[in-house]
Amino acid sequence: MDISSVKAELIALRREIKRHNKKYYEQDAPEISDYEYDKLMTRLETLEAEYPEFITATSPTQTVGGSARRTAGKIVAHDVPMLSLQDVFNREDVENFVNDAMEKLGATEFVVEEKIDGLSVALRYVDGKFTQAITRGDGINHGEDVTQNAEVIDDVAKELIDTPKYLEIRGEVYMTHEAFDAVNVRQEKLGLKTFANPRNCAAGTLRQLDSRIVKERHLSLFVFNLQKIDGAEIDSHTAAYDFMKRNGIKIINNYAVCKNFAEVWQAIEDIGKRRDGLSYDIDGAVVKVNDFAQREQLGTTSKFPRWAVAYKYPPTERETILRDIEVSVGRTGRITPTAIFDAISLNGTTVERATLHNQDFIDSLDIRIGDTIRVYKSGEIIPRISGVDISKRPKISVPYKLPELCPVCGHKLEREENAAAVRCINPNCPAQFENHLLNFVGRSAMDIKGLGETSVPKLIENDFVRTVADIYELHNHRAELLDKKIFGREKSTDKILAAIEDSKKNNPSRLLTGLGIDGVGSGAARDLINHFGGIDEISAATLDELLQVPDIGEVTARHVREFFDDEDNIKILNDLRNFGLTFTAEKKTFDTDSPIAGKIFVLTGTLDSYTREEATTLLEERGGIVKTTVGKKTDYVIAGDDAGSKLTKAQSLGVKILSENDLKKLLEV
Repeated sequence: MDISSVKAELIALRREIKRHNKKYYEQDAPEISDYEYDKLMTRLETLEAEYPEFITATSPTQTVGGSARRTAGKIVAHDVPMLSLQDVFNREDVENFVNDAMEKLGATEFVVEEKIDGLSVALRYVDGKFTQAITRGDGINHGEDVTQNAEVIDDVAKELIDTPKYLEIRGEVYMTHEAFDAVNVRQEKLGLKTFANPRNCAAGTLRQLDSRIVKERHLSLFVFNLQKIDGAEIDSHTAAYDFMKRNGIKIINNYAVCKNFAEVWQAIEDIGKRRDGLSYDIDGAVVKVNDFAQREQLGTTSKFPRWAVAYKYPPTERETILRDIEVSVGRTGRITPTAIFDAISLNGTTVERATLHNQDFIDSLDIRIGDTIRVYKSGEIIPRISGVDISKRPKISVPYKLPELCPVCGHKLEREENAAAVRCINPNCPAQFENHLLNFVGRSAMDIKGLGETSVPKLIENDFVRTVADIYELHNHRAELLDKKIFGREKSTDKILAAIEDSKKNNPSRLLTGLGIDGVGSGAARDLINHFGGIDEISAATLDELLQVPDIGEVTARHVREFFDDEDNIKILNDLRNFGLTFTAEKKTFDTDSPIAGKIFVLTGTLDSYTREEATTLLEERGGIVKTTVGKKTDYVIAGDDAGSKLTKAQSLGVKILSENDLKKLLEV
């Protein structure tokens, strides 16, 4: 690989891993399996080992876990770091770990035990009494105090028989399948969103502010490590387990003590054989050195202990018959094919559906209705299809092709250029209208306070709105809105109706953003309005004229032209004009001596004091020009947290980088 390709892949890997870390640790909503995540990490580690000169201090390989959040309680300093474990994926890796340890230590005992799939916590005891529970947080410095919630978990021992001066143990909070199913049944009855898997439910529950909810969801706990003890001498992992059992602390089930690799591997296989029959989820097996003195001898890296590894089992696969392919239209118009197959059991749950992603995925596996397909659960969470047994294919079968017309509105479907996604581009398609309406009233578009994910579906269900223009008719239906409690009581209803009226004064760039033209976000909308002066002028522009706008490419220009060539869209625009919305931008004059006037800015990363829209508005009000891409003419790049490729490009071009504090100073001038 050439150096530029290496750098590009490193940047992409780090950004993707950080995104998944946030999903997993902070939002409790993982999008990929542990197995897939671990592969990303392994690739990053391999590249950084080969090119150590490109390792950064903020790389996921140099940090541990997520970040402590303040949703559950106060932030608490860790007494002992809660490090993650090095993952291994095959027999050879386990053998290397065992043999390396024995070569360095001589005779060595290993403990092999289940790796529970839950949320890691540290429990603290003073003079034999439970005093505090802390989440893993960032794994090194801080975690969240969840003591009040831990106190209502039955498996948490509240008082010990022995009374060491100080004891800290580490465990995993989890949910049994029975408890998880009961929670989702309750959620459905209440009309609430169900949880995707027990791990997400357990993690979200432990961070609840109301301990009564924690108690009713019946969380469980296994303890798997002694972190620290003062006032007693314990010299091994198994001795620590004996101490814990004597004191009523619930430890990991069915651990095995092994003296060589053959015994270790047998223990791993034994756990693998019984995992489908467990009443809880595991995501691997842990191999640990038993003796604490030997652990000290092996030590730790900045991220992992050298005395333990986590073996990750490959996903369990089952064969089944594909009976049908169901095509649905998402809220963005994206067409998603879903496989419908004979029900099978995977990791303790019944599965009969799995996404087929897109036509390219279907073609790559040559998936046909009637095929015998192989299904696995990605990271014990999401069903996936890994392949087809061609030898069992029915003699009469044909390749599957997605429909050419939208199954909901009948509009012709289009495939995105240089992409696999197929979309319905009709903005008035009922299947995507709710999302279209949410975009229209959203903060970066018309910014109508009070209209959002709660009220918009009600407006559609009750037939108050069929197009975005109907929003401006709502004042004529005030009595009905109150009668059906669409917005709540009278005060709330009048407040929202006033916000709708106020939105008519918005800059036309907000209206253009809200129209939902593919490729026209808030940045492109501002560029188009600044160039042409108004929406009518954009509507009349030719494709060549649209391409004269900086940062507007051919694909976006074509989407703009297609939007304004559609008669239904023109009718909606005329309705909006008749309701008094602003179609032409006011010409503003700016102080030419201002350090902002006429300067080109690009925003990247997350700012603490401003949203992206707020920062853009403040800069433009002072004569600044905000662009979405970095180029040679860019004057400043304002870089917040997690700034990515735009920052890298700015540095390579020598563009001046401003911090958030620099921005504040500029705005004060």
